[in-house]
Amino acid sequence: MTDPTQDEWQRVDAYFAATLVGPDPALEAAVADQRAAGLPAIEVAPVNGKLLHLLARISGARRVLEIGTLGAYSTIWLARGIPEDGRVVTIEAEPHNAEIARANLDRAGVGDKVEIRVGFGAEVLPTLVEDEPFDLVFIDADKESNTIYIDWAAKLGHPGTVVVVDNVGRAGRVADPAAMEPNVIGTQRGLELLGRDPRFDATALQTLDAKGWDGVAIAVVV
Repeated sequence: MTDPTQDEWQRVDAYFAATLVGPDPALEAAVADQRAAGLPAIEVAPVNGKLLHLLARISGARRVLEIGTLGAYSTIWLARGIPEDGRVVTIEAEPHNAEIARANLDRAGVGDKVEIRVGFGAEVLPTLVEDEPFDLVFIDADKESNTIYIDWAAKLGHPGTVVVVDNVGRAGRVADPAAMEPNVIGTQRGLELLGRDPRFDATALQTLDAKGWDGVAIAVVV
C-alpha cells in the first residue's frame, strides 16, 4: 500500500461528499455567507458535518451543546439530527459571528431549534448547570481551552452522553512531545484528559478530508 498524495485523498474526499452527502443549498449558502463576511474557513468538512448529524441521530440526542458556532455550518447539521422538539445550545465568542450564524440557521429552517449564547465558553458553560443535561456535546472552539470544555461536557452531560472533539490531529503535530504551539499543547492535554479521566471512554481517528490532515475524538460519558 502506498501513501496517498494530497491530490488523491482530496479526490477521495470529494467522491465521498458527492456520493454520501450531496448538494445542499442551505449549507452551501451558509458557507458562502461566512466567506463574504470574512469568517475563517474553519468549519467542518461536509463529510464530518454528516458524521455529526448521524451521531445525533444514532445517539437519539434531544439536547445538543456546541462550543464554537462560527457561521453555524455544523450547527445546522446537528439541528437537523434532533427531533422537532429538540434543542441545540451553541456558544460563540464573537457577536459578529453569532449574527451570521443566526441568519444561516433561520434560512436553513432550523432557527427555532437553536439558541445561540454569545460569550467565551469558559464563562457561558457554568450558566448552563441548571438546564437539562445534554445528550451530545460538540467541541470545536479554541484548542487551548479543550480541557475546560471536556470537563464541562461531563458536568453538563449524563451517562451515555456523546462527546465529539474536533481538530485533534493538528496535521500530525499532536504526536510531537516537543510541540510548543498553544493549540497543539491544548489538544494534547484534552486527549490526555479523555484518556485518563474515569468519566470518559474515548477514541480518536485521523482524518483526511477537504480541510486537510486532522482528526476527531469521540467519547462517551460513563
